[in-house]
Amino acid sequence: MRLTMVEAPSGLTELGGLTELDIRNAAEAILRAEREGEAMPPLSGQHSGLSLDDAYRIQDLLTRMRQQQGIALAGYKIGLTWLTTQIACDLDAPIHGRILRHAVHQSGASLSAKRLVKPHVEVELAFIMGRDIDRPIENLDEVLAATDRIVPALELVDHRMAPPRIVADTVADNSAFAGVILAEQRFRPDDIDSRWVGATLSRNGVVEETGLSVIGMGHPATCVAWLANTLLKRGEHLAEGDIVMSGAFARALPVASGDVFKADFNQYGTLDVSFT
Repeated sequence: MRLTMVEAPSGLTELGGLTELDIRNAAEAILRAEREGEAMPPLSGQHSGLSLDDAYRIQDLLTRMRQQQGIALAGYKIGLTWLTTQIACDLDAPIHGRILRHAVHQSGASLSAKRLVKPHVEVELAFIMGRDIDRPIENLDEVLAATDRIVPALELVDHRMAPPRIVADTVADNSAFAGVILAEQRFRPDDIDSRWVGATLSRNGVVEETGLSVIGMGHPATCVAWLANTLLKRGEHLAEGDIVMSGAFARALPVASGDVFKADFNQYGTLDVSFT
């Protein structure tokens, strides 16, 4: 299947309207909000017309600052993969952020919700890369050939900025990444029909959301291809061992202390996470 790829927003790596001091102040404010577990005002309220270019500059600096603190990276997350959401947000492509190694958990994990601001969980498929992707992807077969395993997963998202937010606020905030929970079951790409994976998401024993993986750009591997090509344009690339969260395919559920979530992927297994 040949891809008709959605282009990344133009000028993604060009300098935008914010000064280097603005970028640093924004990144430090996000880190402070994350550390204190309290929402900060949206950056777009201070910087009218905050652009995606500047938002990714903030995210990039945020990543470098975390690495300087000894925090390792584990891959990338993709957000806003639903066409309806992109239209509502006046976008022509998804967004992405970084996965932090210490925030990758296994099914059955018990996590604290107390230091989070406004956490939610959502069902996704994680792609574990089996090799580097250092040239443009042209079709889904190339993505699947570069994938070692596909894993049912949950993503924990958290907005460190108070509403009203715009998409650029979310991008600057590392696209709201807070954690990943991976199932024990792991599948070779040939052993899972990743386009037609269905899942239910229950909270405290009650099924509240259902979804089908095809909703994300028609195939979750298309989302991964978009990310791979976008990173190449930014001078980055997907590397062997990277985890790629391919995008939610059901609505997110809010998290509170005491909640227990279970995702049922039918023949592909289940996973759960609890919050204290």
